[in-house]
Order: sequence, then structure tokens, then C-alpha cells
Amino acid sequence: MAAAAVLLALTVWLWAFGGAQEVARWAVEGQREAQGALARALRALRAGEPGALATLWGMCFAYGVFHAAGPGHGKILLGGYGVARQVAAVRLAGLALAASLAQAGTAVALVAAGWLLLGWSRTRLTDTAETVLAPLSHAAIAAIGLWLIFRGARRLWLRTRRTGGLPSSHDHEAEGTCASCGHRHGPTAQEAARVRGLRDAVMLIAAVAVRPCSGALLLLVLTWGMGLYWQGVGGAVAMGLGTAVITTGAALAGALFRRGALASGGGMSLWLAGALELVAGAVIVAISGQLLGIPL
Repeated sequence: MAAAAVLLALTVWLWAFGGAQEVARWAVEGQREAQGALARALRALRAGEPGALATLWGMCFAYGVFHAAGPGHGKILLGGYGVARQVAAVRLAGLALAASLAQAGTAVALVAAGWLLLGWSRTRLTDTAETVLAPLSHAAIAAIGLWLIFRGARRLWLRTRRTGGLPSSHDHEAEGTCASCGHRHGPTAQEAARVRGLRDAVMLIAAVAVRPCSGALLLLVLTWGMGLYWQGVGGAVAMGLGTAVITTGAALAGALFRRGALASGGGMSLWLAGALELVAGAVIVAISGQLLGIPL
């Protein structure tokens, strides 16, 4: 409960008292310093200096951390999902890591297809990422938010029906077998949870991964232009790992907030779970709409 209160206070500071601008300023300054260090590491790598590759990848990791602290990169989506759904911490961390690495993979695929095969310039690659793929990612994230709103509202409605004493057509036991006829009329709760878990994971990872990291695009163009192919791919992966630090933290913070909020809910926890899912979805939709230029 205390952790949930702290996270709530942090959220209010970020949104209402200029905290988000302070974090963004810190992230921009960190990115600028990391970019300078990246350029020096690339020159050292090209000159064959010892330890240059480790330095380059270390700077890539740092760049990923600072870059992920800015807008985007799925923080709101994964954090909101942690608030909305009951998911194990290890699974949430795995989702954040997979989404960040998939985002790096998108950058590699875009540069390989656009720069190597089609002869696109660096400007065209970045423009494609920002004007086509970024809006697509924001729209996909907004769609997930709408889906969470629907599920939260549906959960509240079904819970209200149950407490209202409305009878159901069959009285099913926990394992999914009908007490009246002895047959199964649908998947068990465990089977349904596994299906939803896989579906959720695919949607979350895809929504984040659609937009490649602009820093990874630049790095790949520079390294591949020098003939340093695998070194550039390794740097993009290091950026993805740095991004995962922030997105994992956001996801786990959301899960911690959910746990504290439901622990304080008492008998209202079932209704509160639906309300959390609905509100988290609304926040995701609102922020995605702002990123798309839609005032919500």
C-alpha cells in the first residue's frame, strides 16, 4: 500500500507539476553526452584501438537508457498493462525485454532492407521511422488501450450481474466441467489464461517493436558504412538492453501499484480490478492520442 501511494504521488508529480519535463530534459542531456561518446568510440573502433568495441557497446547501452526515458518506447503501455492485468513480475520483465530487443530487430531489418537493398539515405530511413512507423506504433498502442477499456468495463458489468443474483445457464465447476451434464462447454480458466497471456504478449511486443529506435538506425548506418556489420548489430542490441531497463522498471512499477491498490481494496478488490483495467486503458489511449496529435 505504501509503495502504491508513492507511485501515485510520483505520477501526480510527473503529470501535474512539471516532473515529466524535468525527466525529458535530463534524458536529452544524457542522450547528447552519450552521442558524443558514441562518435568517439566509433572513431576509435575504426582506428583499431584496443577496447574500442566494449566502449562502443557500453555507450550504446547508456544511450538506450537515456533515450527510453524520453517519450515513447512503450513505457506507458507496459506500465499501464502492469496496472491493468495480474501478471507475474518475471513475465512482465520478459515482455519488456522482448519488446525492446524486437525494437532493435526492427531497426536492423529496416536498415538492411532500406539502406543496403533499396539504397535509401539515412534521412529517408529516419523519416520513414518517424512519419510512418511511429504513428503506426502509437495507433497500435492506442488500440490496446481501447481493448483494456473494453475488458475493464466488461469485467465491471459481469461482476455487477453476479452480485445482482442473476442466474447463469450452467453451474460450472472450477475445472470447466458442467455440474449438470458432466461435459465441458469451454476452456478451463487455466487454459483461457494461457491463451490470453500469449495473445497479450504478441500484441504488446508488436505494438512497441513497430517503431525502431532512431539512435539504432543512425548507429547501423554509420557502422555498416564502415563495413562493421556485426559490431553495429551488437550496438543495436545493447541499445535495446538499455531501453529494457526503463521499460521493465515502468512495467514492474505498474504491477506494484496494482498489488498495493488491490490489497487496500478489501471486499471491493474485484470491482477495483476492473476499474484499474478501465482507467489504465483510458490513460494509454489518452497519451497515445497526444503522441498522434489528437487532443484527448
